[in-house]
Amino acid sequence: MRDLEPTLFGYIWRHSRRDQLAICAVVLASLPFYFASLDLPKRIVNDAISGKAFKNGHDTVDFLDLIIHWPGWLGGDEDVLFSGFQVDRTGLLFGLSGLFLTLVLINGAFKFWINLSKGVLGERMLRRLRFELFSLMLRFTPETTREVKSSETATIIRDEVEPIGAFIGDALVVPCFLGTQAATALIFILMQNLWLGLVAGSIVMVQIIVIPRLRREIIRLSRRRQIASRSFAGRVGEVLDGLEAVTVNDTGRWERAEIGGRLFSLYDLRLRIYRRKFLVKYLNNLLAQITPFLFYAIGGLFALRGQLDIGQLVAVLAAYRDLPPPLKELIDWDQQRLDVEVKYETVAAHFAPHRLRPSEPEGEGLVRPLGGPLELDGVSLKDPLGGPALELGGVSLAMPVQAAILAPAGGLGHVVARLVAGLQVPQGGTVRVGGVDVATLPQARRARAIAYAGPEPVLFPGTIRDNLAYGLRRRPVIRDDAASPERARRRRAEARRTGNPIEDAGDPWIDYAALGVADAAALDARMLDLLNRLGMGDDLYRFGLGAYSLVRHDSDPGRRVVAARRKLQQHFAAAGMGDLLIPFDPRRYNEQATIAENLLFGVPTVPALTGRDLAAEPRFRAALDKLFLLDDLARMGVAIARNLVEIFRDVPPGHPLFRRFSLIAPDELPVFEQRLSALDADETPPAADNEAFLALALAYVEPRQRLGLLDGPYQARLVAARYAIREALRREDGEEDVEPYDPERINRHSSVLDALLFGRINTARMHGEAEIQRQVRLVVKEFDLERGIRLRGLEFNVGNRGRLLTPRQQAIVDLARAILRRPEILVVDGTIPHLDGGADALMAAVTSGGPRISLLAVAATDAEAAPFPVRLRFDKTGAVTVDAERKPEPPAPENAAPENLEPENLEPETPAPKTPAPKNATPEVLEPAARTA
Repeated sequence: MRDLEPTLFGYIWRHSRRDQLAICAVVLASLPFYFASLDLPKRIVNDAISGKAFKNGHDTVDFLDLIIHWPGWLGGDEDVLFSGFQVDRTGLLFGLSGLFLTLVLINGAFKFWINLSKGVLGERMLRRLRFELFSLMLRFTPETTREVKSSETATIIRDEVEPIGAFIGDALVVPCFLGTQAATALIFILMQNLWLGLVAGSIVMVQIIVIPRLRREIIRLSRRRQIASRSFAGRVGEVLDGLEAVTVNDTGRWERAEIGGRLFSLYDLRLRIYRRKFLVKYLNNLLAQITPFLFYAIGGLFALRGQLDIGQLVAVLAAYRDLPPPLKELIDWDQQRLDVEVKYETVAAHFAPHRLRPSEPEGEGLVRPLGGPLELDGVSLKDPLGGPALELGGVSLAMPVQAAILAPAGGLGHVVARLVAGLQVPQGGTVRVGGVDVATLPQARRARAIAYAGPEPVLFPGTIRDNLAYGLRRRPVIRDDAASPERARRRRAEARRTGNPIEDAGDPWIDYAALGVADAAALDARMLDLLNRLGMGDDLYRFGLGAYSLVRHDSDPGRRVVAARRKLQQHFAAAGMGDLLIPFDPRRYNEQATIAENLLFGVPTVPALTGRDLAAEPRFRAALDKLFLLDDLARMGVAIARNLVEIFRDVPPGHPLFRRFSLIAPDELPVFEQRLSALDADETPPAADNEAFLALALAYVEPRQRLGLLDGPYQARLVAARYAIREALRREDGEEDVEPYDPERINRHSSVLDALLFGRINTARMHGEAEIQRQVRLVVKEFDLERGIRLRGLEFNVGNRGRLLTPRQQAIVDLARAILRRPEILVVDGTIPHLDGGADALMAAVTSGGPRISLLAVAATDAEAAPFPVRLRFDKTGAVTVDAERKPEPPAPENAAPENLEPENLEPETPAPKTPAPKNATPEVLEPAARTA
């Protein structure tokens, strides 16, 4: 991909010249019709109204006659193409007026097409520009990534290019369209009267020359405000990223003051822009209004003297009426041009070539293996404190290899790992793999060959499966356009026209054959195996228990789930632990469930029946009202609110009691306190507050809140209301918005754990939940459900930047993603402490990912590095020593050449000569060699 054009009009001409010229051609084609519309008012006044067309006493004249008058040098003859119609004065008036209306419609159609075309062109170019900037962002060098704030880059791509894209559609079309219209109107005025034309031309020249000069200061101030706005967005992003530090240090007041100062600076700049902007607007309007005054005065004088007829004066005034708007828009266009050019220059500076990696072609040749060895030759690192550069000792490792990097001095091990991964460029020297400098490798080839799992994992919103498969989405399989839906074909046509990718995120992106698996199910099996090896199997099991079951009761897994449910119930009853679980019974109230769950006796399938939205659902409220429960539950909500406000009034917001026992969020306490102050004891809340108090009652669980508001008779009333509420929530087509509980069926909208338990855990029993989880695990294994549950765990959503996972889980997912790619070299930094089995688990997982993956792992201690056969030790000066364990030689095959039985010399001073491998041969497994600095 090419770098961004340095100038705005260079970018416009390169990408849109064909469309711009096509629209300009239509503009030129519209000018004859526009000129005719300017001339018709004169004919209407002079010929029809004044009667000048009816000379010599004629009552009729020719209308719409088409006659070609040849010039004298061509003979001076006339050719009549159409003799027209004979009309009287009334007919001529209405005929000319109708012709004028027709021209107005034609000119309007031209304007509509031109405006629509330039709008579409602007949107296409905006799409192209945003995509190009995003593509350039992907080419940022590691140094640029550390320097540039992500919020600033996002603001540029999202907001700052918006006016640029809007202007691109106007760049050539607007001056062509408005300029030719203004020139046509001015020429028409000159044709009617020279002096009036000169007056109009003088005013036009003053507007064109003076007004833009006055706007230069506006441009300068706008540029300052753009830079200040971008800095403001970056600062807001910094505070958001460091919100935890702001909270811990209680610096919110200082941050507010600092942001307030920035906002004042933006306000002051905008105020200065407004002052000058509206001053320029006042002068422009003043000049525009002076011209009609001169026309009335001078044109009227000429009319009195007989030098100008009334029709011409009317035509001049009508033509001038059309002159100021295009002139004003031209001046605005020039203002916009200057402003947008400044914006484009600042955007181009942000994506300057020195901040980008070289552009790389795509092709199958990029995927060939690098081979070995891995070498660090004369590598020097820049001291961030300005001291002398740190020289690293030379290292040469034959591949494949499993090596630990030990560098206890500062973050040197971290730097070496990033150097090998190509994420950092050394100040001097080279890092080579297979004789190729890693820093100069094309990004695609380096990413295929080298994977990196670092101390700060980067996970994207989505499921665990999405993040594991992220590194496998390299090249999509393009569907046949002919077999695609119309919308897909249109999208691809637009993509080709705007330089966007024709691929779609919904296309198949994973090449299962290249991964050595048959299909998506086999890839899931590999993911499960890899995560189990890395110690995340139990986490997937817990995630899967909380996920929706999504199995049908009449399927094989569904039948096993129902059987496991019965086995659990029988076991609890036989072991005398029946009170550990309160099952769902249509004739009993489940004390461990909320009032809403007891009323619905099922799981809602629509969002309107979940959470606090249920209290506002009209059908549900109407059913409660008929059962005389609506006001009773609202009064219960009032009692709940009074108790909770009294209990939690002095409890700090972050206290865990809020999360465990309160139905009211800390920020809602003052609101409910205000509502309660207007109510008497046992008073039914007003309609405005009814939903809020009803929502509290619907979320109430007596054993959890323990406010003594739910006795046996009340529970019986709620159980008796189940059928009526179920009927009220049935849709007209017979479908239900609540899937009911059934002991012989699986509720697809409940969790896997709920499907197994078919009830609620009795929290009153000490250690009851732990015992139930243990028994569930046993029955899950007995009925061979564990693998399916862990597969459901792959659907767990990791949240924004993986924040719904623990740091350990984030590190494991990041490492598993790197191993799944099956790279030639895997660089691991900071992940070993997160693994239960340490380095042994890491090496076992890497071995399962591919037979020839080389592993380089940063180890903090000798204990972490002990399982590695090769250990690179860097001291504070950068010198390196290599500890290599001697492995027993495998038995030589029969008829092997004698030299193949010779062990390779490990001494760096006298390396054994290497026999060159034949072309395209797989590199042999060699012992690592190194030289000590």
